[in-house]
Amino acid sequence: MNREQHTIELPAEQLAYMERVASLLSESYVVPPKACVTTYGCQQNVSDSERIQGMLVKMGYVLTDNMDEADFILYNTCAVRGHAEDRVWGNIGTIKNKKQKRPGLIAAVCGCMAQQESVAERIRRSYPYIDLVFGTHVLWRLPEFLYRRLSGGGRIFELSMEENRIVESLPVHRDGTLKGWLPIMYGCNNFCTYCIVPYVRGRERSREPDRILAEAEEMIAAGIKEITLLGQNVNSYGLDASFDLNFAGLLRRLNAFPGDFRIRFMTSHPKDCTLELLDAMRDCDKVCKHLHLPVQSGSDRILKLMNRRYTREDYLALVAAARERMPEITLTSDIIVGFPGETYEDFLQTLDLIREVEYSSLFTFIYSPREGTPAARMSDPISRAEKGRWFQQLLKAQEEISERLNQAMIGHTYQVLCDDTGRAPGYVAGHTSGNIVLEFPGVPQDIGSYFNVTVQELTNALYGAVIK
Repeated sequence: MNREQHTIELPAEQLAYMERVASLLSESYVVPPKACVTTYGCQQNVSDSERIQGMLVKMGYVLTDNMDEADFILYNTCAVRGHAEDRVWGNIGTIKNKKQKRPGLIAAVCGCMAQQESVAERIRRSYPYIDLVFGTHVLWRLPEFLYRRLSGGGRIFELSMEENRIVESLPVHRDGTLKGWLPIMYGCNNFCTYCIVPYVRGRERSREPDRILAEAEEMIAAGIKEITLLGQNVNSYGLDASFDLNFAGLLRRLNAFPGDFRIRFMTSHPKDCTLELLDAMRDCDKVCKHLHLPVQSGSDRILKLMNRRYTREDYLALVAAARERMPEITLTSDIIVGFPGETYEDFLQTLDLIREVEYSSLFTFIYSPREGTPAARMSDPISRAEKGRWFQQLLKAQEEISERLNQAMIGHTYQVLCDDTGRAPGYVAGHTSGNIVLEFPGVPQDIGSYFNVTVQELTNALYGAVIK
């Protein structure tokens, strides 16, 4: 196995570019200019955007959610689903009018979608008002790109794939003060036949443990109550690296930190979810008893076509092992409906599997072909309308399961981290360790505190009362 050292510090030249941009902006604007960052897709993109925002603040921008008042607009894009790409193209099209109203506006597109040559070429040809286009591997060079454009340079397109590199010491501006994202690795080695991620995110690179632990300590000291560890496949953490620590060991190290906080993680590939990991989840009191374990299909034939490298039997054995160790654990999953070559009989096997496992919730998708993946070249004879009918059947089955599991919670007491206001006046909401939302009487000042809540009823949500 090739175990490498991937880490470098943010180059000094980028820090110098930050200072140069700040100087240019202070000369050009009477009041600080505003930047608007819009993020599509997964939590990894959200985490990347927090680092982009950190650099923008360092360069003198004030962050805003109002695109109409922004002097810099950036779309951090997702390439996993066609719907996300369609939304990006629609929003990019609005930039032309915005630039007419604000001639100094700079617009950028980055992320997984921008990493694709075909996308960059389309922007180059058809969207001349987009100034910066850069991929996932060079986001740390944003200060350089901005300086070049602000000082009169031409449009910038940078899609280089700088593999085996993790750039540390980027400033971070987090979107929340209660919950935080903590990336532990980047990239993916699995090459599922439907997935574009390995082609745009590159191969797996694990962050050094000391970097992760130091960032976690900073988050805890800042009052973060829930840390979510991120990776395309967190279960393979450390397998590519020169250090000797796996994901189960990392969970134990993080769990040992003092403080009143929770640990979540995503995503776990079933083929790499080990008994050692399940033991760590059981033993670590701060690790939430919720496992997102994407199965994608209940048919062995389709799983093989997807290159998932586990069988239905393997998956069910893993579920049984998790529940043996943690009877209270909740499971969620991803399901793709209508994969190329899937028959109704294959789909029925998926339906049977979700009824056997009984997930608390599902993320469900109708197959969306991604250019450049093997599945996009497979024969796909089933109509979109037929796949839609299967999809509705799946949703109905999951609604029945969720209803039954929620009803079974009535009368039981759960520790809840209050993290939002409720749907009705006088109520707040929070998540259990199992990631189930409960609503209960409270005031906004309760947000950020833990409560023991007994579930009393299920209407449009689960409602309960605080046990003093």
